[in-house]
Amino acid sequence: MTGVRAGYRETEFGTLPDDWQSVTVETAAARTQNAVVGGPFGSDLVSSDYAETGVPIIRGQNMGGKFVDGTFAFVSLEKAKSLSANSAGAADLIFTQRGTLGQVSIVPGVGFDRYIVSQSQMKVSLDQTRFDPEFFYYYFSSPAGLRQVIDSAIQTGVPHTNLGILRRYRLPVPKTKREQAAIAEVLGDADGLIEALEALIAKKRAIKQGAMQDLLSGKNRGTTTRLGSVLKIGHGRSQKAVEISDGPYPILASGGQIGTASQFLYDRPSVLIGRKGTIDRPQYADTPFWTIDTLFYTVIAEPNVPKYLFYRFCMIDWRQYNEASGVPSLNSGTIENIEIELHRPDEQRAIATVLSDMDAEIAALEDKLAKARAVKQGMMQVLLTGEIRLI
Repeated sequence: MTGVRAGYRETEFGTLPDDWQSVTVETAAARTQNAVVGGPFGSDLVSSDYAETGVPIIRGQNMGGKFVDGTFAFVSLEKAKSLSANSAGAADLIFTQRGTLGQVSIVPGVGFDRYIVSQSQMKVSLDQTRFDPEFFYYYFSSPAGLRQVIDSAIQTGVPHTNLGILRRYRLPVPKTKREQAAIAEVLGDADGLIEALEALIAKKRAIKQGAMQDLLSGKNRGTTTRLGSVLKIGHGRSQKAVEISDGPYPILASGGQIGTASQFLYDRPSVLIGRKGTIDRPQYADTPFWTIDTLFYTVIAEPNVPKYLFYRFCMIDWRQYNEASGVPSLNSGTIENIEIELHRPDEQRAIATVLSDMDAEIAALEDKLAKARAVKQGMMQVLLTGEIRLI
């Protein structure tokens, strides 16, 4: 007994269905000239060749999504003709050769008839009678595909790869293009859900930002007052004596939590702001915490509402108060002398409630997005190895 279920076999990729095959990019490429090609030699395409219109160039900034997109540089039709060997068309796969290795995108079938590949990218035209480009895209976007790209890269100098390595990339593929397309379609639906959630979160954040502008610095202004009249700045301390693993209290720095502590430094709701380093990212804590010496905390006078003051802090351009030419720094006296528009305590509570509700809605959507991404990763694992069959 080998432990391999009927209809499956052990391969270099693990357990695969018997009717799946192992192919290389080279064997999957179309049998046409320049099916696997890189960009022009350096002197053949320089910035002085760029034009305002014409044939778009696929550069690093056009990679990163499923489809090549973004702001393009162009070359003239005449220049593109001289670079015809480095052209790409609909459904071609584009891999990054140097720069952000692991990027792969598909040339879309809308927008432009053809593209020129830059010196930092490589193109693969697949034999589309046998292979589905989107299946290949999802494989090389998966952890296994990315690992193959990174592990095979040349590490001398700036990490990079080349056409010879690209041709040897290997992947498991269903023998029928129909099954490849079915897998790609399911993963595409997962991408659609993720993109919809990302767009909704962006919309909700924009709505919240508008609400903050309206409630905190728009027509509903309060009384001008110094921050020092409603709060005092507290200084963090070294965490060495209190830091333990799995402690009950977070240790906070200007960039966020960095550990846990056996004791707390302060146990009332507080707004925190960086003393050094990240000085423009206010934090809010409503449970006991410890802060290190790069992060100020605030002792807020009643009846002011700490969460309201947190949102007020988020509206301040902290960079203008930077007092160092090197690492950004703030001074406690400078903070206490900043003047803000302060609402009455009852209005503070109402504003904080509205904005907190918006934050909770965004947080719930972000949690849903994280779960959708995790589900997609799980789907890639079982679909791209044939563990679950769709056909």
